[in-house]
Amino acid sequence: MRSDLDHFMEEKNLDAFLVYGNAENNPPMMYLTGGGHVTHATLIKKRGQAPVLFCGLMERDEAAKSGLTVRLYDDYPWQNYAEKSGGDQSLLAALRLQHIMDDMGIKGRVGVFGNTELSLMFAVLSHLSSLKKDIQFVGESRENSLFLYAMETKEENEVARIRRMGKITTEVVGKTADYLTSCVVNEKEQLLDENSQPLKLGRVREKINLWLAERNASPSEGFIFSLGRDSAVPHSQGNPEDIMKLGETIVFDIYPQEPGGGYFYDFTRTWSLGYAKPGAQELYDQVQDCYKRVVASLKVGMNFKEANELTCEIFEKYGHVSPRTEKNPQSGYIHSVGHGVGINIHERPFSGLMATDDNVLRPGVVMTIEPGLYYPDNGMGFRIEDTYTVKADGSIEILADYPYDFVLKMKH
Repeated sequence: MRSDLDHFMEEKNLDAFLVYGNAENNPPMMYLTGGGHVTHATLIKKRGQAPVLFCGLMERDEAAKSGLTVRLYDDYPWQNYAEKSGGDQSLLAALRLQHIMDDMGIKGRVGVFGNTELSLMFAVLSHLSSLKKDIQFVGESRENSLFLYAMETKEENEVARIRRMGKITTEVVGKTADYLTSCVVNEKEQLLDENSQPLKLGRVREKINLWLAERNASPSEGFIFSLGRDSAVPHSQGNPEDIMKLGETIVFDIYPQEPGGGYFYDFTRTWSLGYAKPGAQELYDQVQDCYKRVVASLKVGMNFKEANELTCEIFEKYGHVSPRTEKNPQSGYIHSVGHGVGINIHERPFSGLMATDDNVLRPGVVMTIEPGLYYPDNGMGFRIEDTYTVKADGSIEILADYPYDFVLKMKH
């Protein structure tokens, strides 16, 4: 949680941190400011003190909505640094930032975060490292960054926002199922669109994008709607030219986000329209059995990696390979069983075999459970995914319900 930032700064021996870039679509800045139309901002937090947000004069009112202390770049006018910078804009920015950091008493180990233009920021920080000898800039791996540790547990209002996105997600999934099952089917078992032409996968994607937009949800990271062999490649988004047909395995993995870079939801269902091809129902049933058993095993305080170990064990007993039995498997069970969800689509806790022991299901954690089986040579992929939270009382709650039917009956 945000209140844990100083604790994690101390653990990581950070005396301060900087966050660069826009307030929207920039997870660390979004996390601390709440978003809004604030561009090219700099947020500075000294350990033990409240963050200070620096922005331009024109955006001062938007910045004030964050509730943070707001300072203006105009308090440090660029003309003060123009002569010394010799026309080098990155040096000018570094000189101004040096002045700001000196005023705030920033020194020691300083973490650097945010989304911004890399080349410019590299130049600015390189200049600043030379100008200000009492600081050491520190970078972190994404998986173990200060912010992902803080974001790992959510406040109730954060969980409520994710739950709301879950409601939108399942509404859109339901509309998609209704649309597909309402289509007329020709003698080739192809679905027909409103113009009695074979329905292309790209047209279905257009519908999904429209239904998300109508609900003020953003497919900022795209979504997966894949058919046949593509459904057996977990992150294939599908071929827009594919014709929708009966009996083909469909993996629909949808993870919309609040506009502006807010909270995600993550959800997957696997369908076959009209009937299932030989062997498909059996594989789907194995995935559903695994899903149910893993969900039943979840408990507060457990290492999330244990859920993935159980997933591997279940699938191995069914005769499938897993990351435990084969390096980089291309078929069978080939990924981990879940991950945290929040302002980032993938957050702590992680469940992979290499996940550290501090990836624990604590109260406030929001995470996915998503076992799957993939056989591209057979043209079949299967995944079931829901998003759960660990409540304050230690119970595990699903954030949006939706049926688990594999074969969807056609209405015509």
